Amino acid sequence: MSTALKKARKLESPPRGGLATMVEAIRAGIWEEMERDPTVFLIGEDVGVYGGAFKVTEGIIDHFGKERVIDTPISEAAIVGAACGAALMGMKPVAEFQFIDFISCGFDLLTNYAAKCRYRWGANIPAVFRGPCGSGVRSGPFHSLNAESFFLNTAGLKIVEPSTAYDAKGLIKAAIRDPDPVLYFEHKKLYRLPRLREELPEADYIVEIGKARVARAGRDVSVFTFGAQVLTALDAAEELEKEGLDVEVIDLRTLAPLDKESILASVRKTSRALILHEASLTGGIGGEIAAIISAEAFEWLDAPVVRVASIDTPVPYSPPLEDYYLPQVKDVVDAARKLAAY
Repeated sequence: MSTALKKARKLESPPRGGLATMVEAIRAGIWEEMERDPTVFLIGEDVGVYGGAFKVTEGIIDHFGKERVIDTPISEAAIVGAACGAALMGMKPVAEFQFIDFISCGFDLLTNYAAKCRYRWGANIPAVFRGPCGSGVRSGPFHSLNAESFFLNTAGLKIVEPSTAYDAKGLIKAAIRDPDPVLYFEHKKLYRLPRLREELPEADYIVEIGKARVARAGRDVSVFTFGAQVLTALDAAEELEKEGLDVEVIDLRTLAPLDKESILASVRKTSRALILHEASLTGGIGGEIAAIISAEAFEWLDAPVVRVASIDTPVPYSPPLEDYYLPQVKDVVDAARKLAAY
């Protein structure tokens, strides 16, 4: 590549603040952590010259060099293994999966090694494993997965999934600084969504792992969700407001560990709980949240806990079928109406 071409494609350091989409916020967070800590490095397929499948890491290799931005062969198991080894030697790897579906290729190392090192012999693995998840963008059954429930049963792994640009930057920075392995899921539908473009502060900040946020305060029904479904819940809440129903939307942000205090506080406030997630219903995170509510807030409930999720099939490629597969605003509206009327 010519020197002129290299200069033409080189990106300047992302601004510390200002308007940003989610993809820009994640890139800025990684960039700032690499500037702050020389042990942070990137590893994954096409994270370097190409800039990542969704351009999250675009320009980073030009600034930090190929020693800290490492392109790998197409082997997710090798990526996870190399990241774990580097972490044990004092580095802080940020490993990318081109699509989160292929995290399954590194499942053994994540669950049987990374998650257990601290418990087994006191060695922490400060690594971040990140990548695009989610459906709704016509990517078919092999590039649309929501993988959180695969890992919820594994002690030692933290799981986060942001729904705003502010949280995306704050959570990636918190994940990189965390002493333990963090799975960082990025819903691809949100990467460049104009609706999520927001002003970020110039000052350094993190979003604490393990803390939910109230995306919309309400008094009648609580909706617990995360990722792209936060927008579905907010749209449903706006529609229901026209009918006089005041819906509270809790953005979980962290899926492991769950913020039980925020979940229970909202249920005690509204006495009705609706859990919304994009992964298939059976075995999904909604069952765990429902169990927590039933066990620890049963006396506050005025109606059964309701789950709204995708149907139990692989993600279809056909647009009409994918829309049928996914929870829609109407599904949330209908479920909330039934809860309120119970």
